[in-house]
Amino acid sequence: MLKKFIGILLISVVVTGIAFAGEFKLSSSSIDKVLTDEQVYNGFGCSGKNISPALKWSNAPEGTMSYAVTVYDPDAPTGSGWWHWLVYNIPANIRELPEGAGDVSGNMLPEGAAQGRTDFGTKAFGGACPPKGDKPHRYIFTVFALKVAKIDVPAEATAALIGYMLNANAVGKASFTATYGR
Repeated sequence: MLKKFIGILLISVVVTGIAFAGEFKLSSSSIDKVLTDEQVYNGFGCSGKNISPALKWSNAPEGTMSYAVTVYDPDAPTGSGWWHWLVYNIPANIRELPEGAGDVSGNMLPEGAAQGRTDFGTKAFGGACPPKGDKPHRYIFTVFALKVAKIDVPAEATAALIGYMLNANAVGKASFTATYGR
C-alpha cells in the first residue's frame, strides 16, 4: 500500500511540473534575456532610450475581465526593490502592448488603460539603471489577468497599493525575467 501511495505521489509531482499548451504566457519581441539600450533609462547616470518593450500575452485564464502589466527590479538597493512600470485597466480584448506604449503621453495605450506612478516619480515606463558595479539586476515583467474590469485606485496611488489590488484580483499571472548591469 505504501509503495502504491509513493508511486502515485511521484506521478503527481512529475505531472505538475509539466508546462501545458494552454499555459498563460507573456513574451516580448523586443527582449531576449538581457535588456538593450532601448529599455535603459535616460537619467540617473544612464543614457539609454527609455522605450518600453513590445509585450504580448496568450492563453489567459477563464474569467479574465482586464489585464495589468508591471515591471519590477527586486535587486535595487532600496530595501523594497524598484517599480519601473505599472499599467492597469487594460481591457480584456487586448493581448499586447506595442513598443513605446509606456511613454508619458500614454497615447499608445489602449483606451481606458492607466499608468501608475513608478519609483522614478512619473506615470510612464522607466528603464533599467542599476548602480555601476552591481551584479546585473533582474527585471521581472508580469502580466496579471484580473477578475475585475477595473481596479479602483486613486490617480496618485502608490505602486504598493496598485500591486496590492492586482494581487487581490488576479485570476492568473505570467512573467519573464530579463537582466541588465553596467
